[in-house]
This record gives sequence, C-alpha cells and structure tokens, in this order.
Amino acid sequence: MASAREGKGTTRVGFVCQRCYQPLKLDPSLLSLDEETIAELTVPFPEFVAQTDGGEDTTGKYDPSLCETAVNVDGDDTVIRRIISPARLQSLEGGFTLIGDSQPINTENLSDRLKVTSQLFDIMSGQSTIDHPLCEECTDTLLDQLDQQLKISDDELKDYKVFFEKLNDKPSLDGEALSKELEELRKEEQELIKKLEEIEMERSKVAEKLEAEKERSKQLEIEENKYWMEFSEYQKELLESEDEQQSVDNQMRYAQAQLDKLKKTNVFNSTFHIWHKGHFGTINNFRLGRLPSVPVEWSEINAAWGQTVLLLHSLARKMNLTFERYRLVPYGNHSYLESLTDKSKDLPLYGSGGFRFFWDTKFDQAMVGFLDCLQQFKEAVEKVDKRFCLPYRMEKGKIHDSSGNGGAFSIKIQFNSEEQWTKALKFVLTNLKWGLAWVSSQFTEK
Repeated sequence: MASAREGKGTTRVGFVCQRCYQPLKLDPSLLSLDEETIAELTVPFPEFVAQTDGGEDTTGKYDPSLCETAVNVDGDDTVIRRIISPARLQSLEGGFTLIGDSQPINTENLSDRLKVTSQLFDIMSGQSTIDHPLCEECTDTLLDQLDQQLKISDDELKDYKVFFEKLNDKPSLDGEALSKELEELRKEEQELIKKLEEIEMERSKVAEKLEAEKERSKQLEIEENKYWMEFSEYQKELLESEDEQQSVDNQMRYAQAQLDKLKKTNVFNSTFHIWHKGHFGTINNFRLGRLPSVPVEWSEINAAWGQTVLLLHSLARKMNLTFERYRLVPYGNHSYLESLTDKSKDLPLYGSGGFRFFWDTKFDQAMVGFLDCLQQFKEAVEKVDKRFCLPYRMEKGKIHDSSGNGGAFSIKIQFNSEEQWTKALKFVLTNLKWGLAWVSSQFTEK
C-alpha cells in the first residue's frame, strides 16, 4: 500500500500487486467487512496451521523483506499504514491492470477502511504462501500453475492406487516355502563366497604372473631396442658395403672397357703415324727429305730418321726377327746402324750440314743398310704370309716405282737430286706403313 497527501483534508491511497508491483484498483466490496466474515476467513487450513507460543497463526504471513514499514499519519496511532516501494518496471507473460487517478478520499473513514483492507490482505496472505493482494492476471497465472500441479498430483495418485491394488491382489506367500528358499539362497551364497575366494586366489596368482610377464616384456623391449640398434648399424654397414661394391664394380667396368679399348687399339698405329705432306713423306709429323724450294731443317730430318729406325726395330722385335749384316740402334735424332761384319764401324743416320755432293760414304751406307734391313723384314713376312707384298720393290740401295711411270730411285745423297732422294724416302715410308698394317692385323689379339 502507498499513500500520499495531496492537500489539506485529502489523501491519495493505492495498492500494488505483490508479484508484478503494478497499481491495483480494489473492488468496493473489500472496503467493508463484518465480524462474521472476518471470522470465517481466519479459520486456518489444517495443513497450514502453525501456532506460536501466544497462539497466533503465523503460517503464510507476508514477508517483512518486502520493504513494508509501519508509519503514523497525522499522529493518529489507530491507523496503520503499509508503505510499498515504487513499482518496478517489469514485464510478465501476461498483461497488467492499472488503475486511474484515484479520487480524493474523505479522511473521516480512511482509517477504518485501511484497517479493514490491511486486515483482509493479512488474512489472505496468512492462509497461504502467496502474498496478497494480486492483480487479476497474476492470479490467473497462479491458478494455472496450481491446476498443473493438481493434475500431476492426480496422476501420481492414480498410479499409487493401481500399484496398491496390484499389491492387494498378489497371493500371500507360504512362510515355510520362503524359509526353504532362504536356506537355499544362503547355501548358494556360501558356495558363491567359496568360488569368489577361489577366484580371488586365482586372480592373485594371475596378477603375480602378469607382473612377471610385464617385467619380462620390459626386458624383451630392451633387447628389441638393442636388436634394432644393432640391425641399424649392420644395415648402415651393408649399405656402405653395397655402395663400395657398386663403386668397385663401376671401376671394374670402366677398367674393363678401357682394357677392351686398349686391346683394340693398335699401339703401332697410335705411336707411329705415317702420312704425307705434299712431296714429303711424314712420320709423326716429321718430314723426311728436302727440296730446293722447301729446305727442311736437318734437325727435323734427323728426328724423322730416328722415328723410322725405331719403327722398323719395333716391328722386327714383334716378329722375333734378327737382321743380318746390320743391327738397328734407335737413338732419337742420333740413331745409327751397327755393322755386324765390322764391329768398330757405326753408320750414322743423321746429318749436320746442307745437301752435300761430296763423297760421304757413312751416311749413304747407313741409308742403304736401312733399306737392306727393310728388305729382310719383307722376306720374313712373305715366309709367314705368301700373299704379302710391298707396293715398292727394293734392291741394292734403290727403290723401284711400280706405277705406270716406272723408274728406280736411289736412296743415296751422292750423285742424286733432292727431288729423287725425297721421293725415294717417301716410298720407303710407304713400304713401312704396309708392313706396320700387316703386323697390326696379325698381332692385335696378342
């Protein structure tokens, strides 16, 4: 309840709902109650009565925490006011009922009316756990909740009744049979206890075995880790060995390929390259001979004679041929022939001056002796291979041209022209090339 003075002789009074705190407009019938009606309303419900020491009913009283405060208005001790705090702005599921502006009330009967109204709401609040007054919508919501609780209670009551009827309909059991069944159950219990004890003992043994197996499993795990570490080491060594083996195999294949290549390689063809350059025959790019228009240095001629002597000496050794009358001594650009008939006589195959027409028997005899050795080589080859022949015939220091031009060319310098001497040397190198080819074909696989 809330009250306020508006002016002299007038007071504005209003009530609010105890749930939604909205202002209420009370029905006029609530403003006057007789003693009989009050007595009927104050009769307590049996299940809600709670007496205090003084006999006052305290069940369902309003909560003092609702900020109700008793105040004295105009010094009149006979009037009790319940002041309610201002309405809170709350919204509920339902609407709310508002009252209009209250008309000024005569203060003559205000005290009596307030007493009656307050007493009525206290009685209503004391009869239940719900504080009053309530607005219409809050009352409807409360009634719906109570109806729902009532329905649930009715359903439970029906279930209890059905269960109670079933219990009443069940036939009574024989006490002797129950005792017998109890005895059997006790025996079964003892047997189960014994089995349980046996199972517990077995479980203990299994637990011990399990612990032992766990310990063994740990040892096996340690051994397994050790095994895998060793396996990894051996695997690493195996991979390294395989890599090394693969490397060795590759080297062997490469060496074998090189060996096969070397076997197919003719050492004579690789070492002694006989060709021609214009009018000159060449051996390893050294020209053998000289022309008036091309004065070849004697150092180059001497080197060419050294390569020529070395080639014929090597071919003779390959065939195990020993020359008669002369022995070839390859000595670079100072090679010479040694006469077997006169041990103290050496025939040099090198010169140191220009083209000389004076009598130089040693150099000419050396070249004639070399041609004789080449003829001996030809005859030795013909004994092995009857089909072998040289393109140029050699006889007594001369070499014959078997082509259409014919003619014989002396290998000596004396009483000879540079052109004929150079051509004779070119024919000598050609015969050597043929002999080299035959030896290479016969001794390639050896």
